Amino acid sequence: MNMGWPTVNLGDVCDLQNGFAFKSKSFKEGGTPVLRISSIQGEEVSDNRPVYVDENDYSENLSKYYVNQGDLLIAMSGGTTGKIGFLKTGARYLLNQRVGLFRPTKKLDKQYLFYFLLTKSEESLKISAGSAQPNLSTKQIKDFQIPLPPVEEQKRIVAILDEAFAGIDTAIANTEKNLANARELFESYLNSVFTQRGEGWVDKTLKQVCVDFGRGKSKHRPRNDPKLYGGPYRFIQTGDVRNCKHLIKNSTQTYNEAGLAQSKLWPKGTICITIAANIAETGILDFDACFPDSIIGMVVDSKQTSNNYVEYLLQSVKARIKAKGKGSAQDNINLATFENELFPFPSLNEQSKVVANLYELFTSIQRLQVIYQQKLASLSELKQSLLQKAFSGELTSKPDKLIDEAVT
Repeated sequence: MNMGWPTVNLGDVCDLQNGFAFKSKSFKEGGTPVLRISSIQGEEVSDNRPVYVDENDYSENLSKYYVNQGDLLIAMSGGTTGKIGFLKTGARYLLNQRVGLFRPTKKLDKQYLFYFLLTKSEESLKISAGSAQPNLSTKQIKDFQIPLPPVEEQKRIVAILDEAFAGIDTAIANTEKNLANARELFESYLNSVFTQRGEGWVDKTLKQVCVDFGRGKSKHRPRNDPKLYGGPYRFIQTGDVRNCKHLIKNSTQTYNEAGLAQSKLWPKGTICITIAANIAETGILDFDACFPDSIIGMVVDSKQTSNNYVEYLLQSVKARIKAKGKGSAQDNINLATFENELFPFPSLNEQSKVVANLYELFTSIQRLQVIYQQKLASLSELKQSLLQKAFSGELTSKPDKLIDEAVT
């Protein structure tokens, strides 16, 4: 149902100005800023890394490439292909190549066009799939079929969507805040547990409470030699540690006998902490596994502590450990980081209570996070549903009901 609205090619009611091919070697420290495809990241365009040109360096008349506040733009190549947004800043920009500027005729409301294009972004990427780099041509965009009700009806649709999206955006912001608060609650409690010590707590190094403590091994070069892989021995890397939730349950690769021979198999229950790339990420192996020297392994002495207690302990000092690894080309720390670092250890009985309390809070927070993530997904789907209804005519036939859905 589209209420009998005609459907036209977008190019019939809107021009698309492609940008000028400025050469990067001509960029200056000052002059007129140039808007590039990397600036089109969302619905509001604002360039955080501007480049400039001196217009006097060009014989062409560049005035048709001017972009002003409120102009509607689209990225036509690269990783942001199909992204659209309005220029937010008040500065005048020049349009770089592969950035498109929409110039609607009087028959087409610009905000209506924006909402229509939000329904086409995914399709835009599909159109451009198959090339070495995502790419949209001016013709492809102009060939989009757009329902064209009278301008007053377009404005009515825009007003309804504005109101509904405002309600949805408020709900999204509140949900994201709740999600952040849930994470902060756990981190706050985690930090307080290990700083508010009780009687009998003793400071020890990690090596003192471990029966095995050291970096993983991956001696063969190159490390990605195919002859090392494809056997029965699990092999984890820093990304597997980063992506786990307390327990490392997945591995991206496996070693064969040759791989194992140049590495070391650590037992299930080993605590892992990353010391390169993704610094200070932690997890506990849920299976026997090998890992490279970018991960430290710790097999605890059960007479002194537990792997769960130590893993939570390491989580509590994650920010401090990460700070120690800053400053190099690639953030990293090493075994020496822990050699003189003292950590608090109460009695085993007290450690068990600490772990039980943290686990209970952690699982509660996890449940909340799942609920909040599901709500965010539902709100995003609701936006798409409203857009589909807007361009079928259903939105204006029962706007109050649909706005109530969005706001609640």
